[in-house]
Amino acid sequence: MLGPIEKYLLEKIKADGSIHITLIDPEKVTAPQAGKIAENSKNSGTAAIMIGGSTFASQTHLDDVVKSIKSSVKIPTILFPNNVTGISSYADAIWFMSLLNSVDPYFLMGAQILGAPLVKKYGLEPLSMGYVIVGDGGTAGIVGKAISVPYNKPELAAAHALAGQYLGMRFIYLEGGSGAAHPVPPEMIHGVKHLLEVPLIVGGGIRTKEQAMAAVSAGADIIVTGNVTESCDAKQRISEIISAIKNVKS
Repeated sequence: MLGPIEKYLLEKIKADGSIHITLIDPEKVTAPQAGKIAENSKNSGTAAIMIGGSTFASQTHLDDVVKSIKSSVKIPTILFPNNVTGISSYADAIWFMSLLNSVDPYFLMGAQILGAPLVKKYGLEPLSMGYVIVGDGGTAGIVGKAISVPYNKPELAAAHALAGQYLGMRFIYLEGGSGAAHPVPPEMIHGVKHLLEVPLIVGGGIRTKEQAMAAVSAGADIIVTGNVTESCDAKQRISEIISAIKNVKS
């Protein structure tokens, strides 16, 4: 049975072709700043707000950031945790994910076992996701002890993604790493999407409307941008990216 947030995302993808989600790293913003970023992103057409990063220090600050976002926008707030410390009771949902190419069992299933009771206790909607680090991988790849899939091995990324789908995961995320020098190449996106029947999320290194359009044209169902929100012209750039995504499918 689909929960309300998953149903919302699937319906948005069906209606719009592809959608945009804004990622906010609580370690890089104050709570009021997070609320303002969420408001600007929502006004530009983003479908939801993801909250999380590769490192984390303060549970109280996370809660404050989520509460600020919730008070600023009415679109879904989805946790994107790097560990059990990335869980907040104030969000709507959580990407309940397994890092499919980690060599550490903790990131395959250990953290999920520890976090599951909290997800249940807080009433968060779990969104099952297969998470695959590709390219440079960035901090996420280092922290998650992932053997990153090279950009020139799209067939290997596709095998990881298909395994995630067969294990019952309802979303697949190709992660190039926060601030990656280069986004996930269209050839890899196309190779993965060609085999999948579940939505494909792509993030990492997408800074321009041209890069977003290339990813959507190759088959991405959801585009995630994070570092763009920290730039001085963030509102304009996010608006351009979202408009470009919509134009590809129009």
